[in-house]
Amino acid sequence: MIIVTKPDATEEQIQHVVDRIKEWGLKAEVSRGAQRVVIGVIGQEDVIREKPIAAMAGVESVTPVLKPYKLVAHEFRQTQSLVKVGDVTVGNSEVVIMSGPCSVENREQITSIARDVKQAGARILRGGAFKPRTSPYTFQGLGIDGLKMLAEAREATGLPVITEIMDTKDLEVIEKYADCLQVGARNMQNFSLLKEVGRSKLPVMLKRGMSATVKDLLMSAEYILSEGNFNVMLCERGIRTFETYTRNTLDLNAVPVLKKETHLPVVVDPTHGIGLREHIPQMALAAVAAGADALMIEVHNNPELAKSDGEQALMPDEFAELVARVRAVAQAVGRGA
Repeated sequence: MIIVTKPDATEEQIQHVVDRIKEWGLKAEVSRGAQRVVIGVIGQEDVIREKPIAAMAGVESVTPVLKPYKLVAHEFRQTQSLVKVGDVTVGNSEVVIMSGPCSVENREQITSIARDVKQAGARILRGGAFKPRTSPYTFQGLGIDGLKMLAEAREATGLPVITEIMDTKDLEVIEKYADCLQVGARNMQNFSLLKEVGRSKLPVMLKRGMSATVKDLLMSAEYILSEGNFNVMLCERGIRTFETYTRNTLDLNAVPVLKKETHLPVVVDPTHGIGLREHIPQMALAAVAAGADALMIEVHNNPELAKSDGEQALMPDEFAELVARVRAVAQAVGRGA
């Protein structure tokens, strides 16, 4: 249920509504806009269906939300949410590009790539310090040392850092070195992890699981928001289908659907979506045309020697060329980049 207050509602009136909701054993999430306050009621709506909420002082309207995801639903804020990653805003008219290697391999590698992608136009540096790999025998990341190298690359370039979190026990140390948490596709329904990052001070990018529906993704995001962290971005990164030529099937249908269903920014990862270097640029451009708020693209300065996913990483010069094309498409659809 969504309660919208009148423009002239006082703090006392708003607090009275919140107190009443809590008395009924429900949870109230307050979102403050420029003119009105929106109060999301979380819990069994039949408990308050007959309550005279609309008669309370300061209340303008009461709207039931039939969708199982309450806080994530577009109705909750009725406007696009903006997420700050360091000093970069995701969700406004500008298409933000996140870039960097799949894995942090050494200090020289991550700093060099960070400089290259920044010069080309990336606004956020990505890099894995903890790597979830299909095989236990492949490179698993440098861990804390990798985080420190990411922080050094941030110091050298000014780019805020996004990196993946795999385990709740790593949250404190990742918060120390990173600017944004990435919950990977394999952990999209790790509900203990979702609750933990929901209590974090950092923004979160939640990747869609390989076999997850759009509804599954939104319900996972609801776990994060229900813990109080509203700084969440949703990432489409391809799903498994019967097609085997490409690594995954990049579901660009999900972009306009998510933009309609939720107020959260939508990121597209064409690198994992298709997994073939030569086709990544076309899918990146298509994602911008579909309405993506941000792109996440892997870049490596020596893919042949990459410790993970070298076959799907663009070279720095290829990335620079792509950024120019992304800007052109963004302008054509009324966005910036």
